[in-house]
Amino acid sequence: MKVTLIVCTLNEIDGMKAIMPRIRREWCDQIIILDGGSTDGTIEYAREHGYFVYIQKKRGFRNGYREVLPYIKGDTVITFSPDGNSIPELIPELIAKMKEGYDMVIASRYYGNARSEDDDFVTKFGNWLFTKTVNFLYGSRYTDVMVIFRAYKTRLIYDLELEKDDGYRMAERLFQTKISWEPLLSVRAAKKKLNVAEIPGDEPPRIGGKRKLKIIKWGAAYFFQFLRELFAWR
Repeated sequence: MKVTLIVCTLNEIDGMKAIMPRIRREWCDQIIILDGGSTDGTIEYAREHGYFVYIQKKRGFRNGYREVLPYIKGDTVITFSPDGNSIPELIPELIAKMKEGYDMVIASRYYGNARSEDDDFVTKFGNWLFTKTVNFLYGSRYTDVMVIFRAYKTRLIYDLELEKDDGYRMAERLFQTKISWEPLLSVRAAKKKLNVAEIPGDEPPRIGGKRKLKIIKWGAAYFFQFLRELFAWR
């Protein structure tokens, strides 16, 4: 199993300096820094340390993921945030779990004894509501449908049509925002009854940078997307 680690950045120089030295390069076959156009030295730091950097052309997580697809060499992808919210030492555990035969393994902030130190009341309630909604609508047993830190087979991107605009266009137009594909990945994996596991993954506080959540717009867009998926994709 070959593994590609995608490290998503946008002005995360403090997090990069604190987190990237903790990632051992032998854990993965490929590391890609997917950058949204940083101006704080993130790009320069990554290049100085020998990482391959791709600077996306269109804004939004999903556009970055889609643009970087031709560069992915692994048959398993791990998406990771270096802002301090993702614990790098869990990467080998995700890989080991994937080797047991799962299609996707999620580092859940709410599984077992895991907890989020970055949550406030609103985000904690929102994550709970979204997860309960997906479980109710699609018969899944997730504890965290939203988190970016997860591993999954690269072919799922195409099998679940995550790279196509159809699953996002209406929600993004209605709520004037750009959304990522992790929640849709969770939904469509549940619809196809894929083999999914979770491991406990604490979420420490952010390290520097600005919190980029657009709580109202993203929340509304994702909830709309969950309901639309009941009828829109087979």
